[in-house]
Amino acid sequence: MQNPKATLDLSVVIPVYNEEKSLPLLFERLFPALDKLGKTYEVIFVNDGSKDKSQEVMESLFPKRPDVIRVIQLMRNAGQHPAIIAGFEQVRGEIIVTLDCDLQNPPEEIGKLVALIEQGHDIAGGIRAQRQDKSWRKMVSNLANKIRERITNIRMIDQGSMLRAYRRYIIEQIVATGGSSPYIPAIAHYLAANPIEVPVAHEERAAGVSQYNVYKLLRLNFDLITSFSIVPLQIFTMVGMGLSALSTLLVVYMGLRRIFVGPEVEGVFTLFAIMFLLISVTMTGLGLIGEYIGRIYMEVRTRPRVIIKNILEK
Repeated sequence: MQNPKATLDLSVVIPVYNEEKSLPLLFERLFPALDKLGKTYEVIFVNDGSKDKSQEVMESLFPKRPDVIRVIQLMRNAGQHPAIIAGFEQVRGEIIVTLDCDLQNPPEEIGKLVALIEQGHDIAGGIRAQRQDKSWRKMVSNLANKIRERITNIRMIDQGSMLRAYRRYIIEQIVATGGSSPYIPAIAHYLAANPIEVPVAHEERAAGVSQYNVYKLLRLNFDLITSFSIVPLQIFTMVGMGLSALSTLLVVYMGLRRIFVGPEVEGVFTLFAIMFLLISVTMTGLGLIGEYIGRIYMEVRTRPRVIIKNILEK
């Protein structure tokens, strides 16, 4: 789907999933912050299959600013990044900003990123200063940043921050690339010629609970790595070759020992341990190969990333 023509200065895209408690608080702070910028703008809320009353809350708040609010309701939960791309397909602004609904990234910081785009940067990303997340989330995030930079050569200080601003042509390229598991910040940095990251404020979640558990965070980062690099496959190949060489030496050694020492039962458990190691490495490799094959399968199905149920707008 092609984007509509740009008729506004700014579009803000906000994915929403089970945020009925955060939405009224976001409304109170978002629109005064945007009005101060003195630009024409729109705010696109994408309801990513919420199971609570988020849709009802947005519909009740819509009449307060029907001139700038648009609400896209998806048929089912598609995930944060596909939901954002559903919003990208509808934007009418020259500058596009993404923002989470939980107010951990204050909407008052949007102006800082917009100013950087106007200075000539094609991407302006936020670095969460003094993060208010739990320790385990910080640890997983730091580890993911280091692994991602080593494997993909995509250099971002804070890949987990969704407070980012983009020039329109970057968004158009992201939409055109397709893909069943898009990771927007990484794709954007891959396409960008002049990105920048700056510190932005970070607050505790305004209400509700985070929708990202440990599994989802690990899954997201694994998708990122397998989407941008085949290094995991290359590492597994080298490990497999090394273990094969060692196994060959072990077989030769055991054969010679059989000839010169004779049959014996000593070392049986050591052999079992080695066998279990080789089997576990093989299973890991098969799982890794399965991830890449599964990604190919998801791409060739050519099914839509999201299905829009309804768009509420003026």
